[in-house]
Amino acid sequence: MPKQTLAILPHYFTIHSFTPDTLPAPIIFEQEIYFISRTFDELSVVVPTDVNLNSLDSESDWRCLEVLGPLAFSLTGIIAGIATVLSESNVSIFTLSTFDTDYILVKQNKLDVAITALERSDYQIKEIG
Repeated sequence: MPKQTLAILPHYFTIHSFTPDTLPAPIIFEQEIYFISRTFDELSVVVPTDVNLNSLDSESDWRCLEVLGPLAFSLTGIIAGIATVLSESNVSIFTLSTFDTDYILVKQNKLDVAITALERSDYQIKEIG
């Protein structure tokens, strides 16, 4: 399978943690891009860093690489391949998926390392915005 093209989104992101019974703040839904996950144990929200949320905990300075899609559900190993390349370069990731594609968040201070490692492994990288 040919390697994917990843786009670097222009936003900086913050990952927030809430109790599972927290109702997402309305400002989240006003954003151009956001991610929400709820489990039995927690509510996680990823939003652009300029959005202030009163969360239990947060981690900021993340950048997002979008795997350009859409990607068919029958494709396998996409995240595994990217994660392996980044792990071998000591780059921690936070992954998200939608119906059409996958997103990989890396810390801003590791973005250049991530890009270099991915390009060396024949992934195409482009900037958006």
